[in-house]
Amino acid sequence: MSSVSGAIQHVSDTARWVALYRALESERPDALFRDPYARRLAGERGEQAVATIPRAREWAWPMVVRTAVMDELILRATRRDGADAVLNLAAGLDARPYRLALPPSLRWVEVDFPDVIAYKEEVLGGERPACALERVPLDLTDLERRRALFAGLGARARRVLVVSEGLLIYLTRDQVAALAEDLAAPPPFRRWLIDLASPALLRRIAKTWGATLAAGGAPFRFAPEEGTRFFEPHGWREAEFRSMWEEARRLGRAEVRLAWLWDLLMRLAPRSRRERMRRFSGIVLLERRRANG
Repeated sequence: MSSVSGAIQHVSDTARWVALYRALESERPDALFRDPYARRLAGERGEQAVATIPRAREWAWPMVVRTAVMDELILRATRRDGADAVLNLAAGLDARPYRLALPPSLRWVEVDFPDVIAYKEEVLGGERPACALERVPLDLTDLERRRALFAGLGARARRVLVVSEGLLIYLTRDQVAALAEDLAAPPPFRRWLIDLASPALLRRIAKTWGATLAAGGAPFRFAPEEGTRFFEPHGWREAEFRSMWEEARRLGRAEVRLAWLWDLLMRLAPRSRRERMRRFSGIVLLERRRANG
């Protein structure tokens, strides 16, 4: 087994790490979701990451909660709210097109680095997705190809849900702003599902994983002080915010020491501080602001 720093050698390696979290959750008798593909996709490198990265198992619960809540919101968008296409940016080793009860008519488009796409197709080649699935090998920093992809999907779909789970935190403010503006350009792109960290969370993570992630070329960067207001000048506004802590409590996955103390502090804090604590980390559904949407 290689060193801790060697567990993450590229940002794409974090997908294996998170896939193992999904595998561990799926194997619980009280699992919030079942992902029968997760352990295969995580592979030995995913197991290595969780075994060697400091306190990796302690931090499984936010990833599990994020997956479960995004599952709920994706199913709501595609089964109730009329989304006819999902654009999954930096899809990683996500297996939702296979494991969720999605409408067969749904178009699901996955975008990620070519090596990630190739690996995923190799592992899942014999499996059948629940909906129409397309994979696009693309580095999202290639602006010309990115915009062409968005425009093409916008021309073919009526109502698109964009999903970027675990992506924005690796980008700079300028990169997120540019991505938001590109996503706001096609009128059918109506909703955008993201996870969002606060500066306080980034400072806490830096103490535990900062050196490991930086050594692998995958440092955490994006955690805007202004929260979801960051997106407003770039074509998007908050439609729904799910506090990671509140959702963890709801789903029974607030598996941290002294959880009762955090709850007590939340109850006793002034309203403004309580709201900052709620927004320590969350899952956000954004909606487009432009009049033509």
